[in-house]
Amino acid sequence: MTTVSTDTPTTPEMPAKPEMPAKPEMPAKPAKPASLPPRFVIRAFWAVHRAILSITGGRFGLRHATDTQWGMLRLKTVGRRTGAERVAILGYYEDGPNLVTMAMNGWGAPEPAWWLNLQASPDTTIETKDGPRAVHGRAATPEERPRLWARWAEYDGEAELASWAARRPAETAVVILEPR
Repeated sequence: MTTVSTDTPTTPEMPAKPEMPAKPEMPAKPAKPASLPPRFVIRAFWAVHRAILSITGGRFGLRHATDTQWGMLRLKTVGRRTGAERVAILGYYEDGPNLVTMAMNGWGAPEPAWWLNLQASPDTTIETKDGPRAVHGRAATPEERPRLWARWAEYDGEAELASWAARRPAETAVVILEPR
């Protein structure tokens, strides 16, 4: 009985095949962007959410951040062009005494108006389930951003967050709301 080897035999007449250099790893294909509802649905949801907060006097629509779910707060800014008060409802999580959110505009391309207003006038107020707070808003520094982004990814999943962020032409700002 003879055994058949699947290796290429080497004999004096047939030299061994030279080792082929390892193929470089191909970059992973960009993930297909996570699906989002149409823009008009997102905007309608925001309007309904603001209406619920207004009608209920803030009893419904805000929530605390937990280890498994980001919270929701109401941010009041001053319009950079009009000077009128503007209100936005944002997701957040706590990072020590600071609250952290993302300037994402429903993952649309333009910067959210609240973020542009906050940059123009960074001292403002927010309302959480616990009541109003005076805060100072700023963008995370390049040193802070990776840690804060990774923490947000714990809520939404790294792949989902990266897919949503890929929809935007510019880097999504991580915004820190510091107590003042």
